[in-house]
Amino acid sequence: MTVFVVEHAHTAQTCPAGNSQLAGGLLQIVAPKNAAKHGVAIRAEAVANGQHHLYLIVEAANADVLRSYLAPFGQLGSLTVTPSSSCEEVVHRGAC
Repeated sequence: MTVFVVEHAHTAQTCPAGNSQLAGGLLQIVAPKNAAKHGVAIRAEAVANGQHHLYLIVEAANADVLRSYLAPFGQLGSLTVTPSSSCEEVVHRGAC
């Protein structure tokens, strides 16, 4: 499994937090049990207060699997999936 950093951003006008139908569905996507059914392991998630940015640290077989699973976020704004490494891995290889 590869580690990825995922960033989703949307505008204040399209913020799903105020829409109970959208918010509930998105919460189900970031629920670890549901993600695991799709081969995605969500390790951490956070929303930057007032910024309309969601950050996820996840593991998945590849970026395509992850993009497919997180597609609903992409429908509400941007979705960036970046392969990542731990600090220890970066130090061992001597470069980011």
